[in-house]
Amino acid sequence: MSSYIVGVIGGGEDVLQENYELAYRLGGLIAKEGWVLLNGGRPAGIMESSARGAKESGGLTVGVLPGRSSSEASAYIDIAIITGMGSARNNINVLSSDVIIALPGKAGTISEIALALKNGKKVLLLNFDPGSIFAEYRDTGLLQSAGSPEEAISIIKAGMGSCD
Repeated sequence: MSSYIVGVIGGGEDVLQENYELAYRLGGLIAKEGWVLLNGGRPAGIMESSARGAKESGGLTVGVLPGRSSSEASAYIDIAIITGMGSARNNINVLSSDVIIALPGKAGTISEIALALKNGKKVLLLNFDPGSIFAEYRDTGLLQSAGSPEEAISIIKAGMGSCD
């Protein structure tokens, strides 16, 4: 369904090459499903790579920007949402997504995971282990791990989020 929105979160700086590649593949797979990719919109790290993967596979991308100008957006973002909210935009990112896929990141990524779980959003971890802080959410099934972008898509399609 084209209106299904997958939020992709992860580091903007100091991102390992393997995670850039995972984000790129993930973006492409999201686009091939006809889903919308939503992320932080900046031309950096997981945001840039996932948006590039989606765009190069014909997908639609939405970027929720922290600043006050669309000039901050990645070239791979179709719809830039200007918030002027800084990190507070993380709440918009997670509440606007049907499901969240988190790749490795730092405090911003952890805050988005926490906001998503607190709001009952399902979160898939891809090549990312935030430790035991969210263990209770694993027990409920709200937080799961995927070993690859392909597995993440399969989990979503199998019912992690409502795809109908």
